[in-house]
Amino acid sequence: MRGINEKIKVIIDHFALNNNSFAKRLGVTSTTIDSITTGRLQPDGSRKRTKPGYDLLESIINEFDINPDYLFGDNQQMLKSSTPIPQTYAGIPQVIAVDQDGEENVVYVPIKARAGYLDGYGDPGYIETLPSFRMPHLTNGTYRCFEVQGNSMVRTFFDGDLVFGKYVEDLEDVKDGRVYVIVSKNDGIVLKRVINRIRERGKLILKSDNKDGNYPTYTVDAEEIDEIWYVTMFASKQMPEPVDVYDRLHDLESKIIILEEQLRHDN
Repeated sequence: MRGINEKIKVIIDHFALNNNSFAKRLGVTSTTIDSITTGRLQPDGSRKRTKPGYDLLESIINEFDINPDYLFGDNQQMLKSSTPIPQTYAGIPQVIAVDQDGEENVVYVPIKARAGYLDGYGDPGYIETLPSFRMPHLTNGTYRCFEVQGNSMVRTFFDGDLVFGKYVEDLEDVKDGRVYVIVSKNDGIVLKRVINRIRERGKLILKSDNKDGNYPTYTVDAEEIDEIWYVTMFASKQMPEPVDVYDRLHDLESKIIILEEQLRHDN
C-alpha cells in the first residue's frame, strides 16, 4: 500500500499542480510540501520525508474534495465525488396499493412472484400485477402478505404459511427477538427472527427458529436492506393436534417413568 507521502504526490499530479501551487492552495509554504513529497537531504545522501500533520491533511481533504479512506486506508477512490454513496433505508414503501375508495390494500407476494418482487417492489406497474385485498384488522400502516418458503422457521412457521407484515419505517425501530420479513439485495426475501445492532454496528442479526443445525445465524448490513416488514399476523395450513393427544402422551410418559423406576428398584 502506498504511503501517505506518495498519495499526496499523486493528488498533486492529478490536479496538474506543482509543489509550489499546491502549497499556495493550502496556505502553507512550498518547503513544507517539499519536505513531505521529496524529503530533506541528509548528510549520507538519503532523503528524510516529513509526515504531514493532522491540520494539513484536513486542509487537503477539504480543499481538493479528497476521500479520507484514500489517504488513511487502502481505498483506491481518490475523490469524494467518485465515492459511491450508500443507499439509505426509505422511511416509506416505494409503492402502495389502494382500493377504489382510496383505502390501502394488502399486497400478496406468493412464492412464485418472489424473484419478480425483488426487481419490481418499487415499480407501480409490477405491484399492480400482484393480488391485493382488504383486511379489516390490518389498518394504521402499510402491509404485505408473503408466502413462507422453506423450513428455516419450522416450530413457528411452515412452508406455505402466510405471514402479514407491517412496513417498518426506521431500522432502529426493529425489536430484538421479533420476526420480520427482510427484503435485501444479497439474500432476497427471508423470514427471520431478528436482533437489532443497527446503532452499534450497522447490521441486523438474522436467526432461524429451526434448530436442526442447517440454518446458521448470519448478519445483513443496513445498506443492503430494501424493505423490512414486522410480522403481526399469520395464517397456517398446519392445524394443531387435538388437546387429548397431548394428554395421552403425558399419561404414557408418566407410566414409562414409573415402570423404569420399578425395574431399577427390582434389580
